[in-house]
Amino acid sequence: MKESRYRILCVDDEQSNLKLLDAILLPRGFEVVKASNGKEAMLIVLKEKIDLMLLDVMMPEMNGFEVCRTIRDVDEVRHIPVVLITALHDKMDRIKGIEAGADDFVSKPFDKDELLARVNMLLTMRNLNARLNTAYEGMKNITQHGRELLKHFDPLNFDLIFEIDRVVNKFLRIEEKDADKPQMIIVGAVIENYKMTWYVYEALSGRIEKRLIDIPYKDAANLPVNSKALFFNEDYMEQSGLMPVLEKIPGIVHPIENIVCYIGSDICFIALNYGRMVGSYDATVLDSFVFQTLLLKAISGQIKAVEDAFEYVVKALARASEANDEDTGNHILRVAENCVVLAEKLGCDNKFINEIRFQAIMHDVGKISIPSGILKKPGKLTEEEFEEMKKHPLYGAKILGDHPMLKMAKVIALTHHEKWDGSGYPYGFVEKMTPIEGRIMAIADIYDALRNARVYKPAFDHEKTCRIILEGDGRTMPSHFDPAVLKAFEECAPKFKEIYERLKD
Repeated sequence: MKESRYRILCVDDEQSNLKLLDAILLPRGFEVVKASNGKEAMLIVLKEKIDLMLLDVMMPEMNGFEVCRTIRDVDEVRHIPVVLITALHDKMDRIKGIEAGADDFVSKPFDKDELLARVNMLLTMRNLNARLNTAYEGMKNITQHGRELLKHFDPLNFDLIFEIDRVVNKFLRIEEKDADKPQMIIVGAVIENYKMTWYVYEALSGRIEKRLIDIPYKDAANLPVNSKALFFNEDYMEQSGLMPVLEKIPGIVHPIENIVCYIGSDICFIALNYGRMVGSYDATVLDSFVFQTLLLKAISGQIKAVEDAFEYVVKALARASEANDEDTGNHILRVAENCVVLAEKLGCDNKFINEIRFQAIMHDVGKISIPSGILKKPGKLTEEEFEEMKKHPLYGAKILGDHPMLKMAKVIALTHHEKWDGSGYPYGFVEKMTPIEGRIMAIADIYDALRNARVYKPAFDHEKTCRIILEGDGRTMPSHFDPAVLKAFEECAPKFKEIYERLKD
């Protein structure tokens, strides 16, 4: 880092001493800030970035010991090295300075070479301490970020850009006190269609602004892809291979310096203009954040692939259950949507609604085990045939088994022919002995069955179907249904009609 970046606050009530310090420090590239008393010095320290203080001891109102002691009591500035400049040579005065928190002493009249040596030594120690604090904060952020990821990780709804936004919030310089953080971050991510989408993040007026940018493919292709994060400081910018691309980005910060970057095939992360020289630790921190994000992205992709395969098999099984029946595949889709309408009306939570939408399609899977001759019989079933047909809920429960992912499907398959008044099958459950998903399916299924033609009945229109369910016709009666679910059906019956028309065979 160039010396000109260091700001030294010189505090003395004698102008001649301030001019002398100016003459010593300015030629060495330091920026000198002056204060003529302790109170003025405190105002400067609390408002501006100061790297080191040269503080005279003997000042009116607020002496050097008091200023030093006050600084050490303020968390935001207690890290600033303080050199006491004193004409006092008494041992007790030195002890008093140490107790106040002074880092070093220079005696008046001071020697130029000694003063510069002490300043450079303290600035070196300050930088080492700052890097140690940065390392600690980085480790803490990595741990915290990992915990947050695991706490909120939803593999089926993983949003890569949302996770990138979270990483940027950890890295980007938002306030002046975060000078060690980067001023701007450029991110590229493959989101869909194997195309890299690019964003620029920058803190403006204390909040992060994010904008979409266009980096042509031919330019992006020239970025130096690497398997790990790299860092580049001022003298090595051209060697980074990034400059030809970065300099074309509208609104890019200038000059470009102190870069930490990860350039991968799926994600790119370029942090620009840290307020200090960057090093291997900064690259390691970025590597850790990127690795966590990409790992969860990979896990999410694998789980989604498994979930898609599971859904495909379930739908194939559901459609197989209709193969020898009069209904076509759209029956199972309509019934599932009917269940969703009722569940929403009843105030069920989103988890329940999503599950019933998917698992309701397997309500008649047990028909796979019913002889096709019974399912396709054009006339009325004999008593023995009907008894066999009544076993399809039991067959369905057996086919679906005890896997936790199919728990609701099994309940629906087993109980969707149970009735509120106990006249249903296979167990004759009464009222709430039937779980709510079974009670919802009872109405969702009967509505669609009444709308479709059978060998023993014609197709009924929406109005007649609603009348049968709500008023009864001898075969189907209101007492068959949970009163709360029946009321929900009455209030949202028009949606059933819309579903039937939209998904008509």
